[in-house]
Amino acid sequence: MNTKELIVIINRCVEELDFVTARKYIEENMSILEEHRSKLKSNARDILEFLIDQKKSGHKPLTRQELATITAINTYASKFDMIGIKQILKDRAPLFLRDDAIMHLNKDAMAIMEGMGAIKKE
Repeated sequence: MNTKELIVIINRCVEELDFVTARKYIEENMSILEEHRSKLKSNARDILEFLIDQKKSGHKPLTRQELATITAINTYASKFDMIGIKQILKDRAPLFLRDDAIMHLNKDAMAIMEGMGAIKKE
């Protein structure tokens, strides 16, 4: 895929509010997109700048498995399934020491996990 096609795809994803796909394309092609930043739409440029800032600070983005874990916690919290939450936390507790992971939790999960002492209260 050439640069022009890549920019068109990213801009289309941003227009359709598909930021996850846009971010995936941007992460895979950051070096190319830094040179052609002006051709991106403003939301795509914001995502690019965010990813560049994270990279410079040495921050590693959440992996797919970590995001899946967070989604599972959110689902269990919505159903108030304490057993499911405890099972997940048993093996993956260090994930929830990261601030970026906590940001992805829904309100139910935040309340339950704060009550359990798994995350710090705000």
